[in-house]
Amino acid sequence: MLLKMLRKDFHRKKSITITLFIFVMLSAFLVSSGSIMFIKLFDSIDNLFTTSNTPHFVQMHAGEVDQTEIDRWTSSNSLVKDQQTVEMVGIDGANIFLGNSHEPEKNSVMDISFVKQNKSFDYLLDLENQVIQVSKGEVGVPIYYMQEENLKLGDKVRISNGSFDKEFTVAYFVQDAQMNPSVVSSKRFLVNDADFETLKNNFDEKEYLIEFLLKDLSKLSEFSQAYQSSNLPHKGPSVDYGTFKILNALTEGIVPAVILLVSILLMIIAILCLRLTILATIEEEYREIGVMKAIGIDEHYIKKIYLFKYIVLAALASIAGYLGSLFISPLFIENIMLYIGTTSDNILHQIIPFISVSIIFFIVVFFCRLTLRRFNKITTVEALRAGSIGETKISKGFLPMHKSKYLDVNIFLGLKDILGRLKMFGLLFFVFIVCSIIIIVPVNFLNTIQSPSFIKYMGVGQSDIRIDLQQSDDIVQRFNDVLTYIENDKDVEKFSPMITSRFNVIDSDGVLENISIETGDFSIFPLEYLEGAAPSSGNEIVLSYLNAKEMGKSVGDTLSLIVDDNKKEMVVSGIYQDITNGGRTAKALLPVVNNKTVLWYVVNLDVKRHVNIGDKIHDYTEAFHSTKVTHLEGYLAQTLGGTIEQLKLMTIVAIVIAICVSILITSLFVQMLVAKDYSQIAIMKSIGFSLKDIQVQNVVKVLLVMVIGIIVGTIISNTIGQSLVNVLLSFLGASKIEFVINPVQAYVLCPLILILSVTVTTLLSTKSLKQAKLADLRVE
Repeated sequence: MLLKMLRKDFHRKKSITITLFIFVMLSAFLVSSGSIMFIKLFDSIDNLFTTSNTPHFVQMHAGEVDQTEIDRWTSSNSLVKDQQTVEMVGIDGANIFLGNSHEPEKNSVMDISFVKQNKSFDYLLDLENQVIQVSKGEVGVPIYYMQEENLKLGDKVRISNGSFDKEFTVAYFVQDAQMNPSVVSSKRFLVNDADFETLKNNFDEKEYLIEFLLKDLSKLSEFSQAYQSSNLPHKGPSVDYGTFKILNALTEGIVPAVILLVSILLMIIAILCLRLTILATIEEEYREIGVMKAIGIDEHYIKKIYLFKYIVLAALASIAGYLGSLFISPLFIENIMLYIGTTSDNILHQIIPFISVSIIFFIVVFFCRLTLRRFNKITTVEALRAGSIGETKISKGFLPMHKSKYLDVNIFLGLKDILGRLKMFGLLFFVFIVCSIIIIVPVNFLNTIQSPSFIKYMGVGQSDIRIDLQQSDDIVQRFNDVLTYIENDKDVEKFSPMITSRFNVIDSDGVLENISIETGDFSIFPLEYLEGAAPSSGNEIVLSYLNAKEMGKSVGDTLSLIVDDNKKEMVVSGIYQDITNGGRTAKALLPVVNNKTVLWYVVNLDVKRHVNIGDKIHDYTEAFHSTKVTHLEGYLAQTLGGTIEQLKLMTIVAIVIAICVSILITSLFVQMLVAKDYSQIAIMKSIGFSLKDIQVQNVVKVLLVMVIGIIVGTIISNTIGQSLVNVLLSFLGASKIEFVINPVQAYVLCPLILILSVTVTTLLSTKSLKQAKLADLRVE
């Protein structure tokens, strides 16, 4: 009997049932896909790190190393399981030609190094997570360049510096647990041992990775402090195992996080739609329910009849969503598999998505049961007497018609209906708020991350051109030559040289730790500060957000530095945001007394208005050997290019989802509205209201609710939505992002798309009004 009733109900309310099915299915599909992506992501990271045997602690060093001294210190440290020193040959992008390009990588912000395969750990892997063994004349190219330059196996990589010219064949694409993410501005190319020796003999720039595996990873902090307190090489940043994992997870984890968020929003919408549908069904069948109670049918059995339909609907939709995710999720995880590698399937890859979908099912059923508690309020006498639940009836004295003299009658009647049934129209209002948020937050974030002003979250002031000089034996002379050249360049408006050096800071336990501090004039290209201001004297220092957080420092606090072998008390004058170098940097007006502690040199400059920036970058690239000359907009595009492309895709998907949700909800709502108000509509037609008049009333209702919903959604997007983005980026070092809003996109185009789609849907959904006749009214 229940199945018969189910079939009959489906044929009677086909469009409403299908719409509810789609919402529950989409919610189940997305939550299952999101959970699959997260499982694959973390499994892939674990598999990559296990297979590559990723080091637990890495000290980058530019300059010569004494391996004997490193071995002696290693053997005396009981925490160390294994140690190796990886030699890298740094080759300037101006000497590297990728694929069929006749232009070198001279404007690349990436530090390109060539290495040979490691013997003990930190292996470079292929796309199948196999340790690569490169033959002579072959090269393994980082995945970053495969995507950025559209390289394919068999393409050529040519290295030429005038006196030396060699061509390699691309045989592998490299997965590098340390340097995969695009936000890491160093990349390793893998060559054969013999080819590595050839390159080493023809290029002088060398850098080392001093790598350690520990016996107990939980002792990492203790080991890091011991290394930093030693006299071992440390002319460069140090990175640990946890940082490698965070960088890989954050880079690829944005998409699954957004998918799960959207699935939760869709589930909330589905639950609200189910509630509205159940209440509308009870309203329509109020008298029948009273009759069933009158003839002695148990109330629990009546609830069971109504609940059965929604259990079947939720179960079928959840199963469909789960099965769909198993087939389609491989498309979502394609990029994860590319960058982090494959992982073997196991039973958890099916069980956890199934559990997540089951949770969706039980939540839907639970809220259906809650809504059906309305049966407890239905009495047999009242149901038979009134024939209606009475909840959605409008008070006869509410906004009488004589008050409509200043408004069109149809607009007035639409407004009157909304104000008289606020609770019911609240669902539509909520949905339009959610749809606005789903569109506006990704659009605003995409505009923000593409804006040149985003550079302020990378710990530098905004300028036209940035010149980076990495370590080499003659770097001081090269730096002075660059400054002399710029000083004599009449096209330069202003410039600011910056020097980043390694200092020791004494932590709260009295242990020495390394800290990278940039020195220079911070008034020429000023930063924006979360708190405080730039250092104005030699005893003031500003810290990046993550440094301040980890040290427990705020503006006005002091910290102790070792400067020129002397202890110096520094006052924290400001805190700024920085997502580069692991988000741990600092700036102060300190003298550079020892060039051996210098990590790198940077010059920022602005050119005069009439000067073409592209031409000037070309001139500087030709003039300065082994330097990186970049336009800051290009700097953003290269370091955050992968993230920007993902955000573009997410934004398009978000807009499509929001429009589809708006159309489906509007269609469902208007059809239920027509069903509930069928009697009133028939009466209105009989007294002279045309079909167009009634359609206008429905459009007015929907659009008025939508406009208010869009306004509220925009406010929430720019407050709570912006805060959610800040929480995500705070892990990278930027805790207070301010959206860069394109008013035409955010306030005109996006709302217009929603308004047009909803208006058309409302008009199409009211076609059934043609059949509404006074003769069809049920006699009560």
